[in-house]
Amino acid sequence: MHNGKFVFSQLLDFLDKDIFLRISNKYNGNRYVKFFTCWNQLAVLMFGQLSNRESLRDLALATQALSRKAFHLGFGKYATKSNLSKANNGRDYHIFEEFAYRVIAEARECRATDIFKLNGHVYAFDSTTIELCLNAFKWAVYRKNQRKGGIKVHTLYDIETSIPTFFHITEARVNDMRAMDAIPYEENSFYIFDRGYNDFKRLYAIESIGAYFVVRGKKNNDFRPMKWKRRFPPGSGILSDAIGYMDGQLTMGKYPDKIRRVIYWNEESKRKFIFFTNAFSEDDRLDISPVMVAELYHNRWQIELFFKWLKQHLKIKKFWGTSENAVRIQIYSAITAYCMMAIVQKKMRTQRPIYEMLQLVSVSLTETLPLGELFDKPNNNIINELDDSSEPNLFNC
Repeated sequence: MHNGKFVFSQLLDFLDKDIFLRISNKYNGNRYVKFFTCWNQLAVLMFGQLSNRESLRDLALATQALSRKAFHLGFGKYATKSNLSKANNGRDYHIFEEFAYRVIAEARECRATDIFKLNGHVYAFDSTTIELCLNAFKWAVYRKNQRKGGIKVHTLYDIETSIPTFFHITEARVNDMRAMDAIPYEENSFYIFDRGYNDFKRLYAIESIGAYFVVRGKKNNDFRPMKWKRRFPPGSGILSDAIGYMDGQLTMGKYPDKIRRVIYWNEESKRKFIFFTNAFSEDDRLDISPVMVAELYHNRWQIELFFKWLKQHLKIKKFWGTSENAVRIQIYSAITAYCMMAIVQKKMRTQRPIYEMLQLVSVSLTETLPLGELFDKPNNNIINELDDSSEPNLFNC
């Protein structure tokens, strides 16, 4: 309910505080704490994310300026720079990680849909690299000879709900294919990969558990066709649909079973694309056409848009602490903010996209306007701050 609450307080009401307190107690997060609790810390971090604070000092100044409203905003009495810095560096990041996954689960549940009718979830997996100054972030080695630091956020993204479901944070120098080992695979679900994940041993592991993959192939992938189709619908762009085996001694050993290769022509970019998948059209478990294979890969654009949105609208590129613990806490608070807004969007049945909601929220956090009025006012015309809000065409890259 509204009852004169601040916009920020109304947003926090969509999060389960009791669950967060149980998690923080599990990790002794509030032990010896009198004033600035873990919940206060999360509230301040979320406020910083949503109000686009640029630095820890900037965030501390903002909370001090709002000291008379601090209790009602959830900040507590002592949201100072030193307290926040100490909390970010000293409190177990697992508190914020575990809570982020709880919010993710709720967001997926309330946004559940079955767009592709494939009897399983459809995920895209990719990573985004965030460069850091090695002098400040000594633990995040990227390129020693260039004195660069960085981290990678490997992300599993549920395409049908538009919710990221799993994160694996590593040093930036870690090869993307190694992160495939950390994915919590589910039977009957689809996993969409770009060509940077052409590791057929790891792809065969997906086949072995009864899940499916679609991966963009490389020109040098040797393939020996055994069976293929010759006729395709006009204008479909399908040039070839064949079942066979990977050729070449090394690849055959890594993927010994039959595999499907679809070759697709994109008329817009005038380019040919090769896809490998273990989903066969004659499979008893599903009926998937070559056009659907290309369509599944095309929907990988959503994770690219998510990364772009995350960097532009949440404070990920500039960190408010230099320790690994502080960086992880900030990343998980950003994910919590994203999923919270996704929940708000669904439960309030607003037609505004999340990026517009964020723009409205960023200038209204301390207003006492009801959320419904804030999001649904027809005169709240928002300029899209994204360089290009339309979906990127992955077939142009």
